[in-house]
Amino acid sequence: MTGADLFSTDSPAPGAAAPGSVDGKEEGALRTIGEVAKALGIRQHVLRYWEEQFPMLKPLKRSGGRRYYRPEDIALVETIDRLVHREGFTLRGARQALSKGKVSKSEAAPQPIPAPVQSAMASTPPINSSAFRARLIALRATLVKALHDS
Repeated sequence: MTGADLFSTDSPAPGAAAPGSVDGKEEGALRTIGEVAKALGIRQHVLRYWEEQFPMLKPLKRSGGRRYYRPEDIALVETIDRLVHREGFTLRGARQALSKGKVSKSEAAPQPIPAPVQSAMASTPPINSSAFRARLIALRATLVKALHDS
């Protein structure tokens, strides 16, 4: 799902200002930090912090310092969120991956094959700690996806 997809809908609400838009704005319209935070489920202070940590994230700032996010800014925020919260990157690792072009901003996150929760909990953890960490990250990604889908 891209930033534009978050704000679009196939069946507009009655009385909406722009057809095809959830918030009444055109798909390519600028969004405030509050609108982006609500749509992506990320708190505003986290978005501000990410601006400091990721030099490539530069929403427009108008008078009074008010931030306006373009569709490409929203796509970048989604990518950062995926790398950090779903794929287990540190902020530094995500920043390096983005700056070196190792990660495409529009690239869909690979979805792990969900394992039954009961069998995952019943089995013993692998001896290799990196394999155990990778397994935990995959399980976390499955749980996050399940929460977002419900």
